[in-house]
Amino acid sequence: MAKTSAPAQPYRVLARKYRPTDFTGLIGQEALVRTLSSAFATGRIAHAFMLSGVRGVGKTTTARIIARALNCIGADGKGMAPTIQPCGVCEPCTSISESRNVDVQEMDAASRTGIDDIREIIEGVRYAPVAARYKVYIIDEVHMLSKQAFNGLLKTLEEPPPHVKFIFATTEIRKVPVTVLSRCQRFDLRRIDSAELAAYLATLAEKEKVKIEEDALALIARAAEGSARDGLSLLDQAIAHGEGDMITADTVRQMLGLADRGRVLDIFENLMGGKLAEALTDLGGLYGAGADPLAVTQDLLETTHFLTRVKVAPAAQGFFDGGSGEAKRAAELAAKLSVASLTRAWQILLKGLFEVRDATRPISACEMVLIRLAHAAELPPTDKLVKDLMESGSIPAPRGGGGAPAPSSSSRVPVASGAAMLARAPMPAPSLNGSAPTAAIRTLEDIVALCEPRSELRVNLEHNVHLVHLEPGRIEIRPNSRAPRTLANDLQQKLRGVTGERWTVSIASQGGAPTLSEQKQAVKSARFEAVAQEPMVRAVLDRFPGAEIVAVRDTIAPDVAAPMPESDSES
Repeated sequence: MAKTSAPAQPYRVLARKYRPTDFTGLIGQEALVRTLSSAFATGRIAHAFMLSGVRGVGKTTTARIIARALNCIGADGKGMAPTIQPCGVCEPCTSISESRNVDVQEMDAASRTGIDDIREIIEGVRYAPVAARYKVYIIDEVHMLSKQAFNGLLKTLEEPPPHVKFIFATTEIRKVPVTVLSRCQRFDLRRIDSAELAAYLATLAEKEKVKIEEDALALIARAAEGSARDGLSLLDQAIAHGEGDMITADTVRQMLGLADRGRVLDIFENLMGGKLAEALTDLGGLYGAGADPLAVTQDLLETTHFLTRVKVAPAAQGFFDGGSGEAKRAAELAAKLSVASLTRAWQILLKGLFEVRDATRPISACEMVLIRLAHAAELPPTDKLVKDLMESGSIPAPRGGGGAPAPSSSSRVPVASGAAMLARAPMPAPSLNGSAPTAAIRTLEDIVALCEPRSELRVNLEHNVHLVHLEPGRIEIRPNSRAPRTLANDLQQKLRGVTGERWTVSIASQGGAPTLSEQKQAVKSARFEAVAQEPMVRAVLDRFPGAEIVAVRDTIAPDVAAPMPESDSES
């Protein structure tokens, strides 16, 4: 009779096979372990815990370890108090590990969000645990609970029975109401450092008898972005994807769709040197080898950031490993580039990253980003542009040897000069504190000056009122659709209270001057248009397509005795 072999054990992914069962196996969360160790040692165990952090850093794993620590009775079954080092062999430890303990309940708030689900918990907390020391409720993705569910949980969460503990986990801590957070002991689980995660993956690879290069582990750790679960999943994928005895960095790079960092540096160097054809050829080669255009753009951003850091801090570490040949090349390239050009490259690539992400054909969007960056790299710095323009004689030289040319007299438009003359015209200023004579109120601006700053009446007068007619004791206005119905009465009461005289406020259905805010915007637009016609400014705008004027500041000319008032367009 043939001998039958024992059935093979079903395969378990690494993320489940090596899930920590105690705090010693939890990597990268030393602050949490230290705090909980002290709390368990002194008996100051909170009744509710809030665990927050990005995916895969160990929130649910930590919740289960806390549940085991609360209920462990030791290998001999004589443990009488919670312990920070659960034995893992007693009945509570094994049953919790296998998710079959009736007193430790896990609930996914993403699928059970309503008040009815919370009512089950509220009803259950009244009863003592059946087989464990504590009843433990683990609610994952707690931020997904509805508002009614949170409100229903508040009272029980604040004063639970002594035999009940709550453990919440969330990736969106800001969506959890403050009223819930204030009732919990909060722990923010941090991202795991890439070097620490790579070392952890190396130990697991050794246990699995898998040979993998250090550079490959570093690539996996960086791609995991601080998530242990993502790192284990990628390692699992690399083992399945690998060919031969050794898993190389090239294998992992192909698996992840990453671009070779040396070739990314070649692309960046060609772009900053104006060699656009070579850069596009390199991009085509990477794309043909399976590199994702979005990943290439991201790597170019990382390269720009690394070069900028090396520029300002030569010993900086980052995207390129310190001892690699690419790092030395990057340092030499950083020495040739200015911070201004690197900053400009960062802005173009950052904007291009979203364009590549949202494009229907990412490779085309990536090529357009590279073309834009190459042409921007050839543009001269602003100070050199101004110097060249002045030396060529296309703009007038500055008066008095200053650093900027003086505006020509022909370009000083009447709008700006008229605004300045109006601002310097003598006008009695109404007082906010005392009463103002009716005769002193001649414009809508005078009435606005009587109102308290940022008051509702002042805002409405500036933005929602068209003045039709104004004379002592009588004003006619046309409110727009945004003005409140009580505006006329409020204005009448304000004028009477300030002047001590009776005022008549009438409403017109049409006509009237622009609102004060519209008048200010018109003056500002006219000033901007006038400045845009200055020879120097016009030349700069022509040399930099897409540039725009964001602020205009008045300078005091030698022939002007009185100081110019500050413009509303100044920022």
